[in-house]
Amino acid sequence: MPEPISVSKLRPIVAVVTGGTAGIGRACANALLAAGAAGVLLNGRNAERANLARTELQSTYPRAQIAISLGDAAQPAVAERIMADAIAAFGRIDLLVNSTGGNDLPRLLHQTPLEAIPGILERCLFAQLLCSRAALTHMREAKRGAIINIASDAAKLPTPGESLIGAAMAGIVMFTRGLAIEAKHDGIRANVVTPSLTGGTEHYEKIMADPFAGKLFSKAAQMAKLGLVDKDEIAELVVFLASPAAAKITGQAISITGGISAV
Repeated sequence: MPEPISVSKLRPIVAVVTGGTAGIGRACANALLAAGAAGVLLNGRNAERANLARTELQSTYPRAQIAISLGDAAQPAVAERIMADAIAAFGRIDLLVNSTGGNDLPRLLHQTPLEAIPGILERCLFAQLLCSRAALTHMREAKRGAIINIASDAAKLPTPGESLIGAAMAGIVMFTRGLAIEAKHDGIRANVVTPSLTGGTEHYEKIMADPFAGKLFSKAAQMAKLGLVDKDEIAELVVFLASPAAAKITGQAISITGGISAV
């Protein structure tokens, strides 16, 4: 894991990380705690994985407060409960990091069954919108906060097999920009990070093992002349965006791709 960036040291904030029990979300939780966050609530759907994540993080950061809220954040009642659990645990929500999103593999549109499309959009898009809305109530009361959504460069760059995924990711980007314009009046910032192929995740292994997606992204990896981006590097960008150093940054969609794209 890269050394934490000194300029991104955090005040003792408390954060909610949806999709925070594995992959990029887990890396974000770890990086936030390493940078000085006082507490993190981890959301995930698997109780065993969530408890393991909490145990390991608590062992590494014994002074931090680490809570869990289980459930599918793409459901309205669950999104609301996650934020209620955070308020019960910490009394406030300073930061929301939405690292949910489906692990759907790229598929050409004509090979995607019609009945599969709503589920793809729900998994990729809904949790980010719903959790942002649920957190906004509490942040508006406090007149402060930051929301960081994790999307994908598929939002910006059309790619074979990612028509539906790209549509959902573009939705996250435009949603976040609109949210930034609305929420700035209450001292709330909103940004979105758009990685491409990301190493160190289960999804990376799943993509590379798939005949179609593996071929597609093997070519993409060759374009990452600055190096394949790792989940911990994405987490460091999230820490920076959450930090006082980024206090004037809002409404931005920031690519981190190692040179795969420049959009």
